[in-house]
Amino acid sequence: MPDVFADIVGQDDVVDTLRRAAASAAAVLRGAAAGRAAAAAGPVAPDDDDALAAEAEAEAAEGAGGAAQGSGMTHAWILTGPPGSGRSVAARAFAAALQCLRGTGCGECQGCHTTLAGTHADVRLVAPEGLSIGVGEMRALVLRAASTPSGGRWQVVIVSDADRLTEAAGNALLKAVEEPPPRTVFLLCAPSTHPDDVSVTIRSRCRVLPLRQPAPEAVAEVLVRRDGIAPDVARWAAAAAQGHVGRARLLAGDREARARRDAVLAVPRRLTGVGAAFDAASALIEAAEAEAGAAVTESDAAERAALQTALGAGGTGRGAAGAMRGAAGQLKELEKRQKSRATRAQRDALDRALVDLAGFYRDALTAALHAPVAPVHTDTAVLTAAGAQRWGAEGSLRRLEAVLECRAAIESNVKPRIAVEAMMLTLWKG
Repeated sequence: MPDVFADIVGQDDVVDTLRRAAASAAAVLRGAAAGRAAAAAGPVAPDDDDALAAEAEAEAAEGAGGAAQGSGMTHAWILTGPPGSGRSVAARAFAAALQCLRGTGCGECQGCHTTLAGTHADVRLVAPEGLSIGVGEMRALVLRAASTPSGGRWQVVIVSDADRLTEAAGNALLKAVEEPPPRTVFLLCAPSTHPDDVSVTIRSRCRVLPLRQPAPEAVAEVLVRRDGIAPDVARWAAAAAQGHVGRARLLAGDREARARRDAVLAVPRRLTGVGAAFDAASALIEAAEAEAGAAVTESDAAERAALQTALGAGGTGRGAAGAMRGAAGQLKELEKRQKSRATRAQRDALDRALVDLAGFYRDALTAALHAPVAPVHTDTAVLTAAGAQRWGAEGSLRRLEAVLECRAAIESNVKPRIAVEAMMLTLWKG
């Protein structure tokens, strides 16, 4: 790996900002070390400019959460951008650069390797397993983040999907961001800085770094270079994934993912009546449930088996039997977490299908307007052209809006089946 930022696609400005911030953070640590060495050596002479500068940098490192004044480095960041833009990838790469033993994000030292592998003792990642991140988890994380870095560099807390923090969890995080521990850096990932995603008070105490959707050409180049995918397949997958790197890789290499996409793109020609609309809605919901179930079944079983073993399952004797009787509450709590995670997985799978469907109607709209833009789904050009001719620009736009409204409704906790059925009826009627 040439450097830790190599996997950030199409975000040159972001990479440049993070490189400069990591370099400033490394300079602060060097200044702090020099300041401590100078203090141990004895009083500083008034004309010793180097020692005075080192002491000043040491003070900067110990104050304001380790922020380097005027350097672009600060103790709290919000990385925003649409799904697939690489928010979490950029946050992890920045964390690796902060832990880099050479201070450059070399990608070769132990600090870089362990951070990218998720095993660094001073880097903690919080990702919602279910629908939200709770206050208990956030309080425990903030408490651990207040400790001194074991490696002598930085404590880094990455909150993936910070828009899913509950109100109480957000308040717990706010307190830590308001009064940051020395040498602790918070990296929050969210779709935007809208109050629905990140509270105004947290936003006001963070530096915002916006990421954009990478161009399909940049995504295709990464698939060819890093994953060895054929150029023509990479270009198709990058366009179909609409700039989402992970989705593009999945489409390029997973036959089942391509089959699910084909089923979604067949929906418009299946809408021949009211009954067909409800059948299409049921098929879409059931496909999302099946995809999510396949993704979580194995991990759920492994978690349950591990918990039962820890609680003494399979043991003999009165003590083991008593321990298992008292474990009912813990098993129930595990089932609750797994149910929440399964719901989240179902909604994510359904949202991917809706994004593909929105791409189809977007192509129909651009075809009706004769807009000089590349299509999302290059393999359905005949169908989208027929749709554009039949619906016109206005009808295509209404159908596209129906899909987007369905996504928004599900995100607002409307029952997915109700939202999808309403969408299918609108798509049929136009």
